[in-house]
Amino acid sequence: MLIRFVTQNIFSFGKTTEFNMLPNTRYKRLPHHKYDVNGFALLKMTALYGANAAGKSNLVKAMSLLIDIVTFNKIPPRFSDTQFKFRDEKYEDQILAIEFFQNEIPFYYALKINKGIIKTEELYISGLGKNEDKLIFERNTNEEGKTTLQFLPEFENDAESQVLKRVIQKNLAKPNEPIFYLLSDMDNPFLKDINVAFHWFGNTLLFEEISGQGILAHAADNNDEHRNYAEDLIKSFHVGISNLEIQTHLLEDFLIENKLIGERDFEEFESDGIPVVHVLETEKGEFVAITKENHEWVVKQIRLKHFGKNNKTALFDLYEESDGTVRLLDFVSHFRDIIFLGKTIIIDEIEKSLHPLIIKELIRKFSHEKNTNGQLIFTTHESNLLDQDIFRRDEIWFAEKDKDGCTDLYSLSDYKEHNTIDIRKGYLMGRYGAIPFLGNLKDLNWHVYDTSETQTV
Repeated sequence: MLIRFVTQNIFSFGKTTEFNMLPNTRYKRLPHHKYDVNGFALLKMTALYGANAAGKSNLVKAMSLLIDIVTFNKIPPRFSDTQFKFRDEKYEDQILAIEFFQNEIPFYYALKINKGIIKTEELYISGLGKNEDKLIFERNTNEEGKTTLQFLPEFENDAESQVLKRVIQKNLAKPNEPIFYLLSDMDNPFLKDINVAFHWFGNTLLFEEISGQGILAHAADNNDEHRNYAEDLIKSFHVGISNLEIQTHLLEDFLIENKLIGERDFEEFESDGIPVVHVLETEKGEFVAITKENHEWVVKQIRLKHFGKNNKTALFDLYEESDGTVRLLDFVSHFRDIIFLGKTIIIDEIEKSLHPLIIKELIRKFSHEKNTNGQLIFTTHESNLLDQDIFRRDEIWFAEKDKDGCTDLYSLSDYKEHNTIDIRKGYLMGRYGAIPFLGNLKDLNWHVYDTSETQTV
């Protein structure tokens, strides 16, 4: 679970800025929105509001950037371009830091980067502000590109581990690559916690994927409970769908029929000889699942059964469905991951392509569900969600730029509001900021910009 995220000099975050999932101890409403993780309280959901260009999506991008650096094991080539544009110096330190629980262990991981070089990389078992943080590893790089490492005391006091340390420092550590992944793959008894922490990135913390229907195709085909969950959820929105069907094709036949690709070495879809589920986009914009079953490569494709006139039914491919219906299919997997698997899902503009009533009822259902295990974090403009029956006040955040162009993040809990107040009305009236500043549109003389010689009345 996510505890907090801190960034500096990344996109519109010019100064040190923190986003967190910490509850306000004063609030007693919606008590099931607070998780207890070894005596530490965390919130189950957050909605982030703000005007266009206020920096909401930049928070998602900054978090995603950190995940990419860790999982792809390198600093992107043009990373320096992500610096805050109104900084004082040409190159200033860029900071990405995150605190989280994995397997009920609190970790803190941080990177300090300058000119594409990792100056500092560190991983601690967090003391959560109550106890002293416990060092797992810290890496420093000087201006000549030389790396020095410091590990937990047990590692430092072990002679064999010291040999490994010297090899890493001299031969394996590179200035523009994190060593997190490298250390997570080491067979050393003192580094086991690194592997635990590493698997949080990309396995527990997930970002919305437009290809979610491909994963759903495989999951629903192999798990009746998953299929039933998906069908019940999609039918509850009354969009005319009666059933979800999974069609299976031989991979080679599917590729030829859809003119996707010529000959291909199908073994690339395996990892260490083990079949992996991959997602492929068709020319019609559908996402399908590719995997190996009974020694044959197959494609799994979702089709939706609709009912219509005289109780007749018909199968529809996903490219024939509305953007909203396809997005609901993506949400099926996301919400299942949160509720049953304890994932933390981050979604940018959650209301995109969906009717306001649908997204409100979907969030309301999640809010009132008492048996959840994960976290939902999203950005939105949808003011109809600002309802204290759905959110605690500490679960509503705002993004706003200051006079220097820096994005500031703050919570509704910073305001002293009663739990009966209409926060939607207060937000639209500008009480909490984070709304667009509109010019006087009625005085905009559009006709002035018409340069054509002939005007049609």
